[in-house]
Amino acid sequence: MNTVALPSKKRIDSIDRLRGIIMVIMALDHVRDFFHIDAMTGDPTNPETTTPILFLTRWITHFCAPLFVFLAGTSVFLTGQKRSKKDLSIFLLKRGIWLVALEIVVFNFLFSFDPSYSFIGLQVIWVTGLSMMLMAALVYLPVPVLFALGLLLVAGHNFLDRFNDAPNATDRSMIWALLHQQYFAPGGGRLLGVLYPLIPWPGIMLLGYCLGSWFSKDYDPAMRRKQLVQTGLLTVTAFFILRWLNVYGDLFPWSEQKNTTATIISFFNVTKYPPSLLYCCMTIGPGLLLLAWLEKTRARWADIVVIYGRVPLFYYMLHFLVIHLLCMIAFFATGHTMAQATGGLMVFRPNDFGFSLGVVYLIWIAVVAGLYPVCKKYSEYKAAHTQWWLSYF
Repeated sequence: MNTVALPSKKRIDSIDRLRGIIMVIMALDHVRDFFHIDAMTGDPTNPETTTPILFLTRWITHFCAPLFVFLAGTSVFLTGQKRSKKDLSIFLLKRGIWLVALEIVVFNFLFSFDPSYSFIGLQVIWVTGLSMMLMAALVYLPVPVLFALGLLLVAGHNFLDRFNDAPNATDRSMIWALLHQQYFAPGGGRLLGVLYPLIPWPGIMLLGYCLGSWFSKDYDPAMRRKQLVQTGLLTVTAFFILRWLNVYGDLFPWSEQKNTTATIISFFNVTKYPPSLLYCCMTIGPGLLLLAWLEKTRARWADIVVIYGRVPLFYYMLHFLVIHLLCMIAFFATGHTMAQATGGLMVFRPNDFGFSLGVVYLIWIAVVAGLYPVCKKYSEYKAAHTQWWLSYF
């Protein structure tokens, strides 16, 4: 068996714990997509039609994608402590290409179960891969320069909103869609969905990369926790101030609604595609506070979620497969036929199929719990082996 000598695999538990938490929460949104009765026909974030529990179910999962990409940047920095800049750059380029290929070929199939690939969605894995490919060129720059560039992308990209096309535009530039505006482009019998435009995701990864310097071996842990708390509080405060001013930082201003609850929902309903400045502040700020707390917690649940955080890509692929297989079983068990299986973005998931939100939560818990033993076994395998491909999966 071909193996290579790799550096020590010592990991930072607080980072893996936070990553594990967001991986667990992420599964809730995907289970909702496949099993909730209104997932294909309603908008859980619309203040006029949603309910508080449905909005919270969607809102809590907003933390997953930005923190996933942010922590990926932190992991890049830590990996760079064990490699030369050249080796790190080559690794990032190859891993980025690998992730983009996985998104297009593997994850699109797991999402749709459609062997004809009539719908190709470019989502978080593809934008993570592209961001890593950009990082391959940027890692040669000093950390302060990378921090300034990351901050510019995250804080400044909403100035580009003025160049967006109207939502119903049919002649939208594909280049602009790939860069900054979500778009579904039909063509050649297929539908291409740019769900995650590129900007500002590389900026989020760059900021996470800069955070990695606080986790260097000789960095004072007490100072790190203090800085995490201070930065987290500053970021959360920036969210509330900017959102209240309602002038800049999000594509859609909040507004007064029919009642106080709906107005609060409007206030927290910030833009994910692409992630606005306020979206980033609302998610990354609390993430930094949680990261500081996770350094000292000794709770049993933290030892459980850390397993998911150590094998995120493996878990991501496996949970999509399991959720869609369960959806297929439920589809036939509820009396649907194969003739009703096609016609939507996901095979075995027609618009009139689904269950209550309570059932969604039960399925989510079952999926996450059922994947734990498999993820634990794979985590132990990764820790004990040095095959080259383990660095990519």
